[in-house]
Amino acid sequence: MTAARYEARDGLGWIVIDNPPVNAASHAVRAGLAEAIGKAKADPAASAVVLACAGRTFVAGADIREFGKPIAPPSLPDILDAIEGLDKPVVAAIHGTALGGGFEIALACHARVLSKDASVGLPEVKLGIIPGAGGTQRLPRLVGVPAAIGMAATGRMVGAAEALKLGVADAVAEEDVLADAARLAKKLADMPPRRTRDLPVPPFDPAAADAATVAATGKARGQIAPKIAADMIRLTATTTFDDGISQERAAFLKLVTSDQAKAMRHAFFAEREVARVPRLEGVKPRTTERVAVIGAGTMGAGISVAVAAAGIPVAVVEMNEAAAEAGRARVAGLFDRMAKSGRLSPAQHAAAVAAHSIGVDFEAAVGAADVVIEAVFEDIEIKKALFRRIAPVAKAGATLATNTSYLDVDAIAAVTGRAEDVIGLHFFSPANIMKLVEVIEGAKSDPSAVATGVALGKRIGKIPVVCRVCDGFVGNRILGAYRAAQDILLENGGTPEGMDRALEAFGFAMGPYAVSDLAGLDIGFARRKSLAPTRDPKRRDGGTTLDRLAQMGRFGQKTGRGFYRYVEGKRVVDPEVTALIEEVAREQGVTRKPVDDDLVVRATRAVMANEGAKILAEGIVPRALDIDVVYLQGYGYPVWRGGPMFEADRVGLKQILADMREVSALAGPGFEPAALLVELAESGGAFASWTKRN
Repeated sequence: MTAARYEARDGLGWIVIDNPPVNAASHAVRAGLAEAIGKAKADPAASAVVLACAGRTFVAGADIREFGKPIAPPSLPDILDAIEGLDKPVVAAIHGTALGGGFEIALACHARVLSKDASVGLPEVKLGIIPGAGGTQRLPRLVGVPAAIGMAATGRMVGAAEALKLGVADAVAEEDVLADAARLAKKLADMPPRRTRDLPVPPFDPAAADAATVAATGKARGQIAPKIAADMIRLTATTTFDDGISQERAAFLKLVTSDQAKAMRHAFFAEREVARVPRLEGVKPRTTERVAVIGAGTMGAGISVAVAAAGIPVAVVEMNEAAAEAGRARVAGLFDRMAKSGRLSPAQHAAAVAAHSIGVDFEAAVGAADVVIEAVFEDIEIKKALFRRIAPVAKAGATLATNTSYLDVDAIAAVTGRAEDVIGLHFFSPANIMKLVEVIEGAKSDPSAVATGVALGKRIGKIPVVCRVCDGFVGNRILGAYRAAQDILLENGGTPEGMDRALEAFGFAMGPYAVSDLAGLDIGFARRKSLAPTRDPKRRDGGTTLDRLAQMGRFGQKTGRGFYRYVEGKRVVDPEVTALIEEVAREQGVTRKPVDDDLVVRATRAVMANEGAKILAEGIVPRALDIDVVYLQGYGYPVWRGGPMFEADRVGLKQILADMREVSALAGPGFEPAALLVELAESGGAFASWTKRN
């Protein structure tokens, strides 16, 4: 069976794309469309044509297997020209999603009918490119320039109701989209085709277009594709369609080979590959029909809401009724915000609330659960005591998970008498929103328990990354290393505002000192105190300044003072902090010298890659892409850089090694280049290729 076919029935021609699972616009689809269009054109019995898709969705985008490769003819632009050029009306019947090239196919049709739950969009900017088959030239002719910028320069998807309001859809079908599309096609049969390319661009306020561009590019933080998409859309007001198409195609082809597009393709594939853990292949996860969460604080509430929103019954346990009531209010607020933002429909909201309960009956909740997730204070003795209580109550075969960001999962498992059932699940706050979860495999964890953590993560909409036990696992271990290096640079001559500026320019939403103030300096201070007995006194870690600020009660935004002062919600450079940093440097015998933005970036990048090399060599994760996904999804690493390990390979490991040696000279013991980094740099290798060989 061809991926696209032509059928004639009831006076209409039907072009049906059938390329499971998502009808991607592959070469087979394009070739099938070319043949079907030819048949439709030659069929005298067909007064109009309906273009539809079999299966669960309209064309949901390009074929990812063709990304970054030469495109075999016929090209998608050629197909769209053929559709638009037909001398009989073509109506697109859209169900599911019409995205990227799929939406461009719909835009080339002469009318569009959407099912009420359909959505459309041009998400190409999320892969570092722009639409390349006329999307930037046809869309503004239907919706206007500002609205088109708001879609194509952000990659935002639009639902059926909004599509109708904007002018993308000609109708929304309440029941049968095929029947409604057929009725519209028959209605249009005696009329000349309404070709999108021939429509005038609606008049618009340039200020509105400017505002839409600023909004899109501001969110992108260094990504180049959104601005180019906006420029291509604005071009429609000043040039012909053919010239616009030519310029769009040239920009598309240039972007496809750019470093940013390569990085974003890597991120796309890495996100899909990361849950495929070789050692878990063929391992069946345990049944998960009910979940218990211990603790209804910020983290426990977020975890339980994510579980309930996925339709899994969850019982949350608190220590007393007052704490349970506070938890109920916290959870209700989360559910309401998710409904208000559109993340939950009214029906989903009602179902999630019904699946969620909070009480104080520990034995009943834990005893009935297939997965028990502990989410109490980050203190290993508290967690050990709780797991001693959980172990005899939980049913045989239940998976017991500790939500911890640093602590030793093996030490916690050891007190249970059933270490094979124990794993770690490191959720990120806010847990109902953040996509990442580190699934921690203990030394004695049964593979089925680990597979259960992965399966649960996927089921509740998370991206699970499996890693073995070490202090801080992947994300916080690397964070601890590069934050120590940054703090040393701060003492050596940097300033909070200068270092934040450098890393925000690199692509982070916030610099490290702004983040510290947001999170609260008391958290880092408590962590440093807990680690003090095991800290190497010979190693500089730059934490003295943080300790002093915390001792002064400067805990960040919550107290109005931290590394910065906060005046009416805005951060302001504080001379008192500058003086404190200089004082700490003098005490440590450090002669401060200016630290420029380039050094801040190079040092941060090198230390991240260096610690990642240690993690790989120790077998904490098996592949460099695991580290990249952790940082892209959990730590705000700019997606257009592909992740810290991909970025290191792009820069070149010889350069990373040279930068790491510079850091080592500045920071002293503890910052020596990792053996794996040295090996790969000297052999001309790369982190990605090393993971394939090992």
